[in-house]
Amino acid sequence: MAFALAFAGHGAAAQEQQGPVLKTICIDAGHGGKDSGCISRDGKKIKEKDITLAIALKVRDLVNQSYPSVKVVMTRDKDSYPTLQERALKANKANADLFISIHVNSVDPKKNKNWAGVSGFSVHTLGQSRTGRDLFSSNMELCKRENSVILLEDDYSTRYQGFEPGNPESYIIFNLMQNNNLLQSLSFAEDLDQSLRTGPIKKSRGISQDPFLVLWMTTMPSVLLECGFITNTADLQAMSTESGQKKIAGRIFDAFKAFKTRYDGVDSAQAGPQVEDPEEQEEAAAPVPEADCLYGTQVMASSKRIDSNDKMFKGYTAVSIRAGNLYKYIIGVDASLEQARKENEKIKKIFPNSFMVKVENGATEILR
Repeated sequence: MAFALAFAGHGAAAQEQQGPVLKTICIDAGHGGKDSGCISRDGKKIKEKDITLAIALKVRDLVNQSYPSVKVVMTRDKDSYPTLQERALKANKANADLFISIHVNSVDPKKNKNWAGVSGFSVHTLGQSRTGRDLFSSNMELCKRENSVILLEDDYSTRYQGFEPGNPESYIIFNLMQNNNLLQSLSFAEDLDQSLRTGPIKKSRGISQDPFLVLWMTTMPSVLLECGFITNTADLQAMSTESGQKKIAGRIFDAFKAFKTRYDGVDSAQAGPQVEDPEEQEEAAAPVPEADCLYGTQVMASSKRIDSNDKMFKGYTAVSIRAGNLYKYIIGVDASLEQARKENEKIKKIFPNSFMVKVENGATEILR
């Protein structure tokens, strides 16, 4: 497991750089150069690397136009081939506050007879599969394919210190690591999922946590987006045309706007907490205590329910608030802001990336 330490030195620098304003975004157009990525099965032989670059450049232009103070870093802005390591290091060196890796999905006809009918976009953050039991979910083949680009590098075995994309044992490291940026990554993933549902590819395949190397090597909130399936005629039409690419880029940009608004200050999300049924509340985290206004420390968000007394909460009993597809977990909850702040000082020592929140009238506000 020596490769687990390969990028550990960048974490502290990234945390120190973290501030109240989102200043830098890194946009990664997947594949490129000698790595074509997926190729369409029609006569046009459209390549994934061309689609991802076109969409990435359009997102860059939208950010530049609306947020001139935000620095946009591109891992590539032409048909070049940066390695996975070079992509991550570029984002890390720029002290980026957000990393978006844009990709296109596909289905192997040999493994799925209904390959042409599979469609939709999906959003991925680093971590375990949504079952929470292991990493070998239905997305494992996707992870192996995306990670296998390192095989194009002459010295990949040295550079990635023993990682083999086709060997299940190599993925054990993702069960052992801790992602300090998971909370923010899942938050942006939810923004992206909701925004993309408005089209042009409206089918969402959901948000999942998966072992993508490029996400593991970055030291900021990071997501990998599969825009759609190149093996599906409708998805391909949306991803390969100028108008479709503009719409997809616009949806990514809308998600970025929502994330930046929340990152810079008050959470302006419209969707308030949703009430879970009694059975789910008993199985998962504790219900929200009755009070007009509550304060606490949000320590994580997850697409799956977690027991309120799970050991990951370090002895605290967590309150669960459901917002869209995510469950937000808050500890140290109190009706007194003063008491909640005192508890927050203790919690920050255990969960350095946590933050205080106020829950009032079904709305959540981040406290500074």
